[in-house]
Amino acid sequence: MKTEFFHEPELEFGIGRHIDIKFGLMNHGPFDSDNPLAPKKIKLGIVGTPETIEGIVTWFEKCRAGIPAKPSKHPYLFPHFPGFGEGMPLCADFVLDSQLQRTIPQIHFDKLCQGPKTDEVLEKIAQLYLDEIEYLAEKTVADVLVCAFPFILVQYLDQEEDEVIDDTDEIDRVPGVVIISSKFILHDHLKAQAMQFGKPTQIIRPSTYDERKRPKSKTKSENKRSLQDEATRAWNLYTALYYKAGGTPWRLVHDPSELSACYVGVGFYKTLDETRLLTSTAQVFNERGEGVILRGGTAQISKDDKQIHLSAEDAYNLLKSALQIYQKEHKHFPARVVIHKSSKHNGDEINGFENALRGHSIGPELADFISVTRSSTRLFRGNRYPPLRGTFLDMEGEYFVLYTKGSVDFFSTYPGMYVPKPLGFRCDQVAETPTFLAQEILTLTKMNWNNTQFDGGEPITLRCARQVGQILKYFGPNDHYQPYYRFYM
Repeated sequence: MKTEFFHEPELEFGIGRHIDIKFGLMNHGPFDSDNPLAPKKIKLGIVGTPETIEGIVTWFEKCRAGIPAKPSKHPYLFPHFPGFGEGMPLCADFVLDSQLQRTIPQIHFDKLCQGPKTDEVLEKIAQLYLDEIEYLAEKTVADVLVCAFPFILVQYLDQEEDEVIDDTDEIDRVPGVVIISSKFILHDHLKAQAMQFGKPTQIIRPSTYDERKRPKSKTKSENKRSLQDEATRAWNLYTALYYKAGGTPWRLVHDPSELSACYVGVGFYKTLDETRLLTSTAQVFNERGEGVILRGGTAQISKDDKQIHLSAEDAYNLLKSALQIYQKEHKHFPARVVIHKSSKHNGDEINGFENALRGHSIGPELADFISVTRSSTRLFRGNRYPPLRGTFLDMEGEYFVLYTKGSVDFFSTYPGMYVPKPLGFRCDQVAETPTFLAQEILTLTKMNWNNTQFDGGEPITLRCARQVGQILKYFGPNDHYQPYYRFYM
């Protein structure tokens, strides 16, 4: 066995590069800030009760002037939010006009949230929002539609259903694989149904703008659930809305000497009736990280290795569709294809993918098929901090370990609360070296526009595929769904 350490990858912003997202945006602005088509006035349509609409508008006005940094011994971990508007590095402003707002009377939530939580009640709550979303989408010029949940609804849900599942969570476990649960979740159902109106959505909890309105913790040691500091909440919401409005906050550093690559993440989810196990895929076009969503065929749990696999035909159709979309977007095929899958590639899948690659005379010449999971292998340092993010362990075989979470020199600390779990990956069939592929995975963990802290736990390929699966389970086989990632995050 041998270990290596990879320095933190840089990202590209408007006029420069930086390893940190917040400081990159403060110093250099969003990547596309000089582009005349980049969002400059983001029109927010807001649906909520009079109280939640007022709370959001008031907080955005506060954020416009800037939010002070959290008092901390680690200022690089908790920088201030600089504010936004014309002439500032965060140059896009938000239009918060009353004509872009639709109210839902509080009494509707008071009545619906009195009884037991059932799927039927959740659907009625979603419909309250969908009726007003439809009006804003058809009658106004809103760019992004905000659903403002009242506190009584958050209490009724009794869990952070509108929060993305943490990287370490594993639902309905199959060895080495995470399958998205078939449980009915209001957040996911609402996002799925709102896609028909053609506008990205953002769900905002009252604790985002009012720290007093936090749900109670389910543990006896804490009265309320932990909450990010106010400046960090402003950072994360700003970048998410900027991306959903069509902007590119940052991108991977583009090296002209490197081959153009198409990244594809493959994950799995169950239908709501639990009768089928389906494939969700998230295609990342290039260094900009623009995700295009594909829905794959029915997967099966193999009797041989107890893992989830596609048939050769479904693997062929999946990659063929991905390449066709890439070619349509870029007017050429990529020189290289990288597939990150949450289970091991078997022979049928590799044959199907290879047949798709050979189906284009000027198509990709290189391909890397990699399976990525959580690893039970742990490394220890000779002090109280966990291993550094970027630590790479070569097991001198097919299996490799990469710390995508861990201590970070830039922060001068380990920013997590729990012992970090590294990623494990297998080179099922690859053209590049494991070292190159590990560095690439590390870089792709920084492409999550929902989070401005750069130490993401998994590459955006698989994170996006998982988020997509959470939403796609609400669609029937013939239902239309939006093809872009901004509708799912």
